[in-house]
Amino acid sequence: MMQTNALPTIDDIASAAERLAPVAVRTPLITSAKLNELTGGRVFLKPEPLQRTGSFKFRGAYNRISRIPPDQRAGGVVACSSGNHAQGVAAAATLMGMRSVIVMPKDAPAVKRARTIAFGGEVVEYDRETDDRDAIAGAIARERGAVFVPPYDDFYIIAGQGTVGLEIAQDLAALGLAPDIVVANASGGGLVSGIALAVKDRFPEARVMTAEPAGFDDHARSFRSGGRERNNQVSGSICDALLAATPGKLTFEITSRMVGEGVSATDEEVARAVAFAFEELKIVVEPGGAVALAAVLAGKLDLKDKVGAIVLSGGNVDARVFARCLGIA
Repeated sequence: MMQTNALPTIDDIASAAERLAPVAVRTPLITSAKLNELTGGRVFLKPEPLQRTGSFKFRGAYNRISRIPPDQRAGGVVACSSGNHAQGVAAAATLMGMRSVIVMPKDAPAVKRARTIAFGGEVVEYDRETDDRDAIAGAIARERGAVFVPPYDDFYIIAGQGTVGLEIAQDLAALGLAPDIVVANASGGGLVSGIALAVKDRFPEARVMTAEPAGFDDHARSFRSGGRERNNQVSGSICDALLAATPGKLTFEITSRMVGEGVSATDEEVARAVAFAFEELKIVVEPGGAVALAAVLAGKLDLKDKVGAIVLSGGNVDARVFARCLGIA
């Protein structure tokens, strides 16, 4: 039975971890002497660019798609995404022997579109400013008998993304450490809500925070107002992976209780973080995957004498954007 409006628990995240173990990468926690020196704390980074398909999104997509009953798989799946969820869904569907259709904005990075197709997905483009992607996806689902795979507001998606937090908690505990602060990039909230469930179960005193692009900080504003706020625009940041209009309904039920605070970073700060990750960590991180690191580097989080865990959520960056972030184009 597929769950709908229920909220996952730590047991559901543990179940997702078991299901993902044969197919996903258990990404390590890494450290940087330079970052520790800059912050005065002990900072650990979770590098999801090393994950299958280059971002954490594979975790939730596979957990969701693998639980579709066999008698509902013939029509395949359909999803909406600017790229990372698209690739996760396409790869997961292919592993399950299913077809996938991805409704993707025309301005999505070319590398994400190409990789989605390479993973087996069929891409249908739309205009962010004028088209309704959900209506397009709905029409495809009805026509083909496909199962819609939401990007974040879904029981199994949240549980799958929560495995990032489960691994952080387990790996820090193995080192005899408890995190003071865990920061994850947020768009619809699937990642940070899942992380909060997992981290808070083991370390209830830990602060879990969102990181968002400046001008698209709907989570932080929602925490302050107590309701789900919307962004005034749907484009205009180099962080293309983090441009959801508003927090998800299910995700906000979790984050409003277990997160409740957030930071943001400008495009310039994000670009410097992308360059830092490349130069100091030797990891390629896309702008949307680097916002939490950007906030740390910009001094927006006090990590002095603290243990922090920062999620680098994805690495699917267009080469031209990456070159600009490095200051070589």
